[in-house]
Amino acid sequence: MYSLVLTKGVPDFREGQVSFDEDGHLERGETPTVMNPNDEFALEAALQTKVRNGGRVGVMSMGPPGYEDVLREAMETVYADELFLLSDREMAAADTWATAITLATGIEKLAETERGAPDLVFAGFKTADGETGHTGLQTAWGLDRPMITHVIAMEVDEDDGRVRAKRLVEGDVEEIETVEAPLPAVIVADPEFEPSYRRAEHRLTLKDLQAETAERAEDYEEHLTTWSQQELNLDPDYIGLDGSPTIVESVDPIPKAPAEREATMIDPEEPDQLGEVLETMQPYAGGD
Repeated sequence: MYSLVLTKGVPDFREGQVSFDEDGHLERGETPTVMNPNDEFALEAALQTKVRNGGRVGVMSMGPPGYEDVLREAMETVYADELFLLSDREMAAADTWATAITLATGIEKLAETERGAPDLVFAGFKTADGETGHTGLQTAWGLDRPMITHVIAMEVDEDDGRVRAKRLVEGDVEEIETVEAPLPAVIVADPEFEPSYRRAEHRLTLKDLQAETAERAEDYEEHLTTWSQQELNLDPDYIGLDGSPTIVESVDPIPKAPAEREATMIDPEEPDQLGEVLETMQPYAGGD
């Protein structure tokens, strides 16, 4: 089994507000970049597939050179055997359509290598910045593969060449349906996805793999392959800004999350105020 996970770097909104240029594009250099949180569920699904069925797990992203850190994060925090970065100035400012074309081309290039085409391509539900949920679906369309969305549990039958999954029915998180698709396929993991390792041998394998990927991430560059626009033989008119039909009409700024705790201001020169704070905190000093 060869599984490939698609991931993206997004602004770390924990750092506060993000800024946009006059065309509505994110000023990504103004905020630290982290791996898209929803992609972690796709990584967990791929890791579960490796634990149960063996094989390899690759992680692919399209973005600037700094996205190496995003791929390293994926390898370090969940799992990856190898990393792929599609990076070129011609790919910049792409919308989901142009991004999907680039990713699908990268996956087709993988099929030409000794690795062969991925049996399963995993994608996250949506990104924290755009929140369209389009890229995984459009990539599946570009690859002409069946896809299963909102997946919360899955298993692969290699002998039968099929993947069986439980998915949430749109609009009702209480209703679940079980569906099947032939391999190769695209899986879009839902935030409700929970990996399952019921057999002791699987739990032991998981522990070993987690230790291996943490060690591997220390030298992630040795496991990283970068492909440019020319290496992918992509027409510049169909990628990046030129290949993006989306027009941003307006942007609503994302406010910094309000503090969840209240602070009590005291005057250090007023013993009574300090005494009240000490009296409140005293029961917790003993662990009560």
